[in-house]
Amino acid sequence: MATKRALGVCTWTYGPRGLEDIAASVSKLGFDGVELHGDLDAFEPRTVGRLLADHGLRVLSLTPANDVAGAPVDPAHPDAAIRRGAVDYYRRLAEFAAALDRPLMSVHGHVGRIAALASQAEERKLLIESLAAIAAQARTLGVELVYEVLNRYESHLVNTGEDALALLDEVGASNLRVLLDAYHMNIEEGRPADAVRAVGKRLGLFHVADSNRQGIGRGHTDFAALISALEAIDYRGPIIVEATAPGPNPFTPVKSGDFVGLLEGFLGETRAWLAARH
Repeated sequence: MATKRALGVCTWTYGPRGLEDIAASVSKLGFDGVELHGDLDAFEPRTVGRLLADHGLRVLSLTPANDVAGAPVDPAHPDAAIRRGAVDYYRRLAEFAAALDRPLMSVHGHVGRIAALASQAEERKLLIESLAAIAAQARTLGVELVYEVLNRYESHLVNTGEDALALLDEVGASNLRVLLDAYHMNIEEGRPADAVRAVGKRLGLFHVADSNRQGIGRGHTDFAALISALEAIDYRGPIIVEATAPGPNPFTPVKSGDFVGLLEGFLGETRAWLAARH
């Protein structure tokens, strides 16, 4: 029998819409919760929790901001001041998570930096040091972390499940697991379902979008194989949909025309596909 998993939606995919409008849409579409974008200037934990609860939703996970106060959130940056700023941001995000009943908290490299400014080896070492500090702080708050594996066109250090497992081994933090994303895996993994099996019990969170970052069924990703792999490893965590409307600039969800209407169509199709396999 298939495992019942919570289904959620990334709030950033709605663009500049307010959280009230996003919650109403996500709830109407039948999801269980959201992955909240970690804009700490925009959200206050009690307000967020109450607003989502009013719509029958909860925060399933947090995804980090990419920039704060004009500075990149980049835990591998060779500039020590930028790294300290990134670690401090993640400290505050962990405190936010603790005040929100401790949803999973995602960590990743700075999205859009696709080459080392120093060297790959040096920046990997810096990433490991930063992650160790972030994980230690989060552990004191009882917060579990997941490191998101991004494709080579978005980040340069950790692009496959194998890369992520090696990173976890080097960091050595008991509260750090892996976030795999079907869209990124479509680019980087020769056999995505095998990558899920290889990550196994160290998988903490799973994102879905088809090969074109639209809803399930609109691209060529073999989701039946991926769901079978999740069943094989007895994955019980959330599945978060991170689809976007088509159009230029992959780093913004805002496209021409009714991009929210397109997104809602993708979300509805994806939830129906996943719910049929729960």
